[in-house]
Amino acid sequence: MIIMKTGATEEQIARVVNEIMKYGLRADVSRGAFKTVIGLIGDERKIPFSHFEVLPGVKEVLRVEIPYKLVSREYSKYSESMSKHKVIKVKNVRIGGKEPVYIAGPCAVESKEQLFRIAEAVKKAGAHILRGGIFKPRSSVHSFQGLGAVDRKMAEKALKWLREAGEKFEMPVVTETRGEVHVDLVAEYADILQIGARNMYDQDLLTMVARKKKPVLLKRHFGAGIEEFLSFAEYIAAEGNKDIILCERGIVPIGKGRTYTRYTLDLAAVPAMQKETYLPVIVDPSHGTGRRDLIFNMSCAAIAAGACGLMIEVHYDPVEALVDSQQMITPDELKDTIEACQHIYKLAQPKIKVS
Repeated sequence: MIIMKTGATEEQIARVVNEIMKYGLRADVSRGAFKTVIGLIGDERKIPFSHFEVLPGVKEVLRVEIPYKLVSREYSKYSESMSKHKVIKVKNVRIGGKEPVYIAGPCAVESKEQLFRIAEAVKKAGAHILRGGIFKPRSSVHSFQGLGAVDRKMAEKALKWLREAGEKFEMPVVTETRGEVHVDLVAEYADILQIGARNMYDQDLLTMVARKKKPVLLKRHFGAGIEEFLSFAEYIAAEGNKDIILCERGIVPIGKGRTYTRYTLDLAAVPAMQKETYLPVIVDPSHGTGRRDLIFNMSCAAIAAGACGLMIEVHYDPVEALVDSQQMITPDELKDTIEACQHIYKLAQPKIKVS
């Protein structure tokens, strides 16, 4: 990164950016009230750093040795435009703010009536953001793929229902963008664009979603390490979009673990990632356990671990759900979960350290 002197002119900043581009790299410019920091995006081995140290307006040139530079705490501490904890504002909701945020709704949107009934119920239970899957990535081609799999007309109709439900119950909405072909359509209706665990490694999809300049909820792949997860979040940040919400949703269990839980919910990853990045980290206990009887316990544990929010699948009658019925809870159970988590948050927050 290149740290400019206090009072560096726009011409001096522009010259540094132009020099970076000459070497085939891109520049991430973070302007503060007194200081500007320029991050380099690309293969830095091409850059003679001594050349930049003597350019007018440059204070110093520092190397960031980790692969997820732009989302790292090391990068943010030099930039006045970033804070220790990033707060992402989505309509009336602040993700990463002073209170945990609860995202809830059906795994899959099945009908307008189903969606609106659940939306009203999760709102009353204390949820802040409405989730609902239109395009559902499934392991089996014979499983229900979501209404979006029918045709584009049906996909748009379902997305309109999601938007209408969000507006009626005053909640921002989030849904998954399963492929590049869906990005424009989903971005037209959703407030937050979700990248599912299976697509965490899809660099082209990450880039396309980032360019929509909407908040992105990125789920950790079930086989990815923390460094990998943050490195792929970097693809979004490299497009100039740092409104990234990281979601821990469980990793592949060892041995016969799958007999008891769908995945192993890695709650240690929450404080570990918070020490590495300024981005907000939430937890999805629904996919992390795959069992409705474990959602309450793991939600409480996630908040105690420092998560700034939860993403929970809810249905008024889980047995009727077409997708993941075994991991959905009822609105009443959601209400109990949120109330318990709020108590835990008030007890644990003053003692949680993220430095």
